[in-house]
Amino acid sequence: MPKVLVSDKLSPTAVQIFKDNGVEVDYLPDLGKDKEKLLEVIGQYDGLAIRSATKVTEKIIAAATNLKVIGRAGIGVDNVDIPAATKKGIIVMNTPFGNSITTAEHAIAMMMALARQLPEADASTRASKWEKNRFMGVEVTNKTLGLIGAGNIGSIVADRAIGLKMKVIAYDPFLTPERAQALGIEKVALEDLLARADFITLHTPLIDATRNILNADNLAKTRKGVRIINCARGGLIDETALYEALKSGHVAGAALDVFLQEPAENNPLFELPNVICTPHLGAATTEAQENVALQVAEQISAYLMSGEITNALNFPSISAEEAPILTPWVKLAENLGLFAGQLTETAIKGIKLEFEGNVANLNVKPMIAAAVNGVLKPSLGDVNMVSAPQVAKDRGITVETTTRDQQGAYEGYIRLTVTTERQERGVAGTLFANGKSRIIQVKNINMEAELTPSMLYVTNEDKPGHIGRLGTLLGTLGINIANFNLGRVDVGSDAIALVSIDGTLTEPQLAEIAALEGVKQAKALRF
Repeated sequence: MPKVLVSDKLSPTAVQIFKDNGVEVDYLPDLGKDKEKLLEVIGQYDGLAIRSATKVTEKIIAAATNLKVIGRAGIGVDNVDIPAATKKGIIVMNTPFGNSITTAEHAIAMMMALARQLPEADASTRASKWEKNRFMGVEVTNKTLGLIGAGNIGSIVADRAIGLKMKVIAYDPFLTPERAQALGIEKVALEDLLARADFITLHTPLIDATRNILNADNLAKTRKGVRIINCARGGLIDETALYEALKSGHVAGAALDVFLQEPAENNPLFELPNVICTPHLGAATTEAQENVALQVAEQISAYLMSGEITNALNFPSISAEEAPILTPWVKLAENLGLFAGQLTETAIKGIKLEFEGNVANLNVKPMIAAAVNGVLKPSLGDVNMVSAPQVAKDRGITVETTTRDQQGAYEGYIRLTVTTERQERGVAGTLFANGKSRIIQVKNINMEAELTPSMLYVTNEDKPGHIGRLGTLLGTLGINIANFNLGRVDVGSDAIALVSIDGTLTEPQLAEIAALEGVKQAKALRF
């Protein structure tokens, strides 16, 4: 039974979900704050469910000898060292949709409060000042709202804003014209948005392309009197530049739920009367907290119990329906990679994967990751399915994929070609009816061989007597043959023998096989 640690506060219903799914769970909601204790116990667990208090550092991950999955109840994973988790083969999941409505509603609430100066008017009234003329607001009806980011949360904000009779424009490089039309918004360039928007609200992740997207230069391009709302991520706005723009009056007001440094303390923006601040409340509703807790429990349970992967940040998603169908194909892809990787002795330049027939209609991304992992594992050792694609990219290895309908005799097969500094080596395989991996072609030579845990691969000149000599030598060496598979292109050309054996070959035994007359290559393969 897999075992999960919940180290932050989660709903009791979420804890029950683990139990209902057959997962053993330890609910220790204060453990995440105790780094040393977490370090001490993390090796016991297959899964870790967290919120924002637990910091999953490289040191914690190094100690997590059994950990397979980390689930973050919420969208932000700043508290997880994803590269370290990826390197170790740990899936990192979040719950990006559980708090979308809540965050979008907070942005709308902040916009309305900013338009009518509600917080300051409230404070003034409570001080018995009754300054009715001081707090002259603006309507949002017929105003232009500029969205920087029109993804899940941004699209909900757009929907609500249209309901308020606002015109919505959006800057988002990934927004298609069709999607914009469906949302009822206008897709624009960033400079156009800055020049036209009466209100600007941000809904993007914090990446290099979006960091300080509202810097001094871009703030200067906005309409005088613009109002800015940020409920997404601190760091999207240059806070120093915003302070100056607010102080000068070019920006009429700002409503901020997120800050560059959090918890935000003694921030200069707090001094300004035209700024509304909240302590990262975007996801802080009862409904959202419950939703993300239940969602992360379901996701972790599904992965540990059935292999289903949802909302992973470092691996392709695999649905519950896909998992049983994909698993044998993923294993085949990895075996093909291992086959080619064990025969490759020079630097790899590229990996090409071709999916033909019924397999081409499946989710091929996990198969790609598995194949790349197989190719790299013989030379790198500590690579895994999660880390392999990134390792290949870091090493400048290109990965090319092709899918096509059935053209040959097999209902579906995978072909893998490795390009090195000296040559190309191709191997193709399919599945038996029982789901076992089968080799159907090596170096354009057709053959059929079931992949078994221990195999001998021999290329030789196709001359009479070779197979007899090889069989005799294996017998002399005490190597039992489980299966013998042969293939060649033409009479007298190179031939291949792929031999399933019991046990493993030693280096001296392999040297004797390689010394046989006519042998060009002899390799011991493990799967």
